[in-house]
Amino acid sequence: MDNTLESQKRSEESEMEMKLVHSVKSIGIPPCPKFLIRVIDEANKNEPDYNYIASIINADAALSAGLIKISNSAYFGTRQRVRSVREALVILGLRATTRAISAIALRQAFPGTPTMERFWDSSARIARLSGWLAQQLNLSGLTPEDAYTFGLFRDCGIAILLIAHSKVYEKILSSANNETNLCFTSLEDTALQVNHAIVGSNLAQNWRLPSEINLAIRQHHEINMLHFEESRLPHILLSARLIAVAQLSEHIVQLKLGLSMTQEWPKLGSACLQLLNLTKEDLNKLYEIATPVAEASID
Repeated sequence: MDNTLESQKRSEESEMEMKLVHSVKSIGIPPCPKFLIRVIDEANKNEPDYNYIASIINADAALSAGLIKISNSAYFGTRQRVRSVREALVILGLRATTRAISAIALRQAFPGTPTMERFWDSSARIARLSGWLAQQLNLSGLTPEDAYTFGLFRDCGIAILLIAHSKVYEKILSSANNETNLCFTSLEDTALQVNHAIVGSNLAQNWRLPSEINLAIRQHHEINMLHFEESRLPHILLSARLIAVAQLSEHIVQLKLGLSMTQEWPKLGSACLQLLNLTKEDLNKLYEIATPVAEASID
């Protein structure tokens, strides 16, 4: 009897997984841009050619300008002004440069509608604050470039679902943003048989983002992911900290600017603070010093 039930359970899980894969494929996830693939492939070589990478980036004026602007952002904390792509490569390094152009390419992959522009402006603000917070918190393994990248890619599945399901998804999103008890993604699952975290995770995988960022995207609404355990493997702990930093950033942006209001902080905030080793007194201090970063214009 037990074997029969176990076999039935595996069959049901397999069927659910197949439906999920079909749902994700039918949505239409933007492919990884060719220039990004070329940069990643070259950066992964034992002796990467910096001049070749610079030439790839310089071939796209918007990409090179965007890289220079991001390189001079507060979250990178560069002590000297970056004026060229070559300088960005030397000062930031290949890893941070690759993260930066991935972020630029992500926004370029979507149409520039007013709704989408507001969405990306909010995401960029949260990403920038996440990178800045990573500097302030100085937690082992948590880098500003990873925090920034996760902050920007975290909700990219929302952008994809807004395009795929248009007004239907806007209503689902509104309900999920105002839900005070259920997990955010459970409402999406019920309505669409898929959620933005899974869709975003698939994009991250296709775009060759690190596994820690991919896992964080997939699990960023899951309270269990934020429970502190000293025995956790380092890469899982890093994913959890990425989630916590971005959630804290979103909370500060919501509190100070009234943007992208959700109910996620009441559900996840306590776990985030514990994971980041922050007290309520620490949080109050962060409100004060983080406000200028949150309020700074997004160009």
